[in-house]
Amino acid sequence: MGEPEPVDLIHLADADGDQCIVRVTGRSQPGVLTGHDTLCADVLVSTSFLDARLEICLLQQDLSTWEEQLQRLVPRGNAGLGGGRGLELGFQLNEDESVGVTLHDPDRLSTFFWIRPQDDWIQDHRARLDRVRQVWPSEVIETAPMSYEWSPNRRK
Repeated sequence: MGEPEPVDLIHLADADGDQCIVRVTGRSQPGVLTGHDTLCADVLVSTSFLDARLEICLLQQDLSTWEEQLQRLVPRGNAGLGGGRGLELGFQLNEDESVGVTLHDPDRLSTFFWIRPQDDWIQDHRARLDRVRQVWPSEVIETAPMSYEWSPNRRK
């Protein structure tokens, strides 16, 4: 059995060709307790002024935070991904339902652009999150601070 195919956690695109994709590609350190549940992802951004591919590591708590933020995202509300550990993505939902995207990588670039995604993009992204969790479920339990063990539900 090989590695699963990449899954898009975030896929925002509009008719103008602007897009922001966060594509989860796999586990950071499969089989290693301290890195097994950390997911590697590519951030792919394309606008009229930028074409970039950056990398981000996502912890299980990042996925939980993303889920919470999607559930309560309203116009003038914000959501984010990255947890302050390097590359960060911010999303602001505007009254006209466009999304302002902020990309900040302290080592490379910072930018801001607008995307006008489909009306059902939040619902679509909840399903994308579920798919990421199906493909790469959490399989490590933190039993005490800095002490880990395999979950009894771990796939072998």
